This record gives sequence, C-alpha cells and structure tokens, in this order.
Amino acid sequence: MLQDEPPPPVDAHGNPPAEQRADFVVKRLERFIREGRTGSEGFSLRQWQDMARTEIANALIAAENSTQDDDVVTKRLLFSIASALVTIGFWGALMAFDKASYLVTAIICGIAGFWLFAIVGEWRIRKAVKAHTARKRAKGLRRVENLTRRIRQMERELKIEEKQLEEQLKKEFEKAVKKKFDGEIDF
Repeated sequence: MLQDEPPPPVDAHGNPPAEQRADFVVKRLERFIREGRTGSEGFSLRQWQDMARTEIANALIAAENSTQDDDVVTKRLLFSIASALVTIGFWGALMAFDKASYLVTAIICGIAGFWLFAIVGEWRIRKAVKAHTARKRAKGLRRVENLTRRIRQMERELKIEEKQLEEQLKKEFEKAVKKKFDGEIDF
C-alpha cells in the first residue's frame, strides 16, 4: 500500500461498507462471466443467475457473521470488565477490613487486572487484524480493477489489429486476383 493512499473505508466496527462488498460481488460476477463465456456463445442467463445468487448470499452471510463476531467480542469485553472490577472491589473490601492477607489480595487483584488487560489486548488485536484484512481486500479489488482495465485495453487493441490484418489480407487477396487476371500467377 502506498503511503499517500488513504486507508480503505470501514464502518465503526472495522467491517467493509456495503458499497465495497457490492463492488467485490460485482468483480466476482464479472470474473465468472469472463471465464464462462466462449468465443461463439455467451453466458447462459440461468447459470449467471445461479452464480449471482450464490455470490450475493455469501456476501450477506459474511456481513452478518462479522457483525455477530463484533457483538460476541463486545459482550465478552463488558463481562470481563465487570468481573474484574467486582473481583478487585471484593478483595479490596476484605483487605480494608483486615479479613484477607495482603499477598493473597495482591495476587487475586493482579490476576484480575491481567485478565482484563488480556481481553482488552485481544480486542485491539482483532481490530488491527480487521484493518489489515480490509487493506488486503482493497488492494485485491484495485488489482482486479487494474486487470479488468488491461483486459479491456487488450481487447480493443486486438480488435484494431484484427481490422488491420483483415484489411491487409483483403489487399493481398486483391493483388493476387489482379496478378492472376494479368496472367502473372498460376493458381
């Protein structure tokens, strides 16, 4: 990724927006169409509809799963914060009334704090992984768009070359026919 290039757009949870998901589905369908067609026949509508249905369903499932994953992580984070604070508060109260040993209280509060730190760290790591995945997906989409542009350019160039070769062949044929009638060539 270039330094000047802005990061790919994501929503509040680090998921790609609907527009980017739609672009991805369109690019996949375009690839299916390009790979599925032959020189003389097109791509059947029924086959295209089946592929489109499958790709759209996959995109919707991925969007739902990413939202559910975010909910699970958020609930786990809130539960862990609550349990760590309750644990620290309980053992702090016992220590305040001299009902617990300092060492035991320190160990238990340390474990609760470490657990809280680990959960928050996991949350940050997941966010970084999602951002990396979004950058990778955006890079892949740009590569597909670039490849599509190059394929279209090559198709235009091939059509131009085909016309030129047909004209050249026609001229050569006309020359040969003219020479035949002039008696210069025997067929």
